Amino acid sequence: MIGYVTLGTNNLQANAKFYDAIAKELGVGRMMEFDTFIAWGEMGGAPGVALTQPFDGGEASTGNGTMVALQVADREQVQRVYDIALAQGGKDEGAPGPRGDDGFYAAYFRDPDGHKLNAFCMIAPE
Repeated sequence: MIGYVTLGTNNLQANAKFYDAIAKELGVGRMMEFDTFIAWGEMGGAPGVALTQPFDGGEASTGNGTMVALQVADREQVQRVYDIALAQGGKDEGAPGPRGDDGFYAAYFRDPDGHKLNAFCMIAPE
């Protein structure tokens, strides 16, 4: 149902580096790029993520309660994406680990603009 998620940014070029690094780990790159907008993913593939300067020219802000979840292959990739996010200026919001007892494994972080994301996978309960 979701084609892509767009997040506002106040510094497109600087914050694009954060998403370039995560996209590389996920095996994708930039699929669209304009002066005020960059999207990562694959055309016709899984939902992508985009950064944009607000069309109205106003200040970009984060949504309280809004989060983008990035599905990855396994626990090791959850750890790698989390490490990449922090190395690229992201902030920790919850280290990698199981959440609940239903096999959901995730790490939470914020991008340099303050948007909340997670990397997750489903694992067999232990």
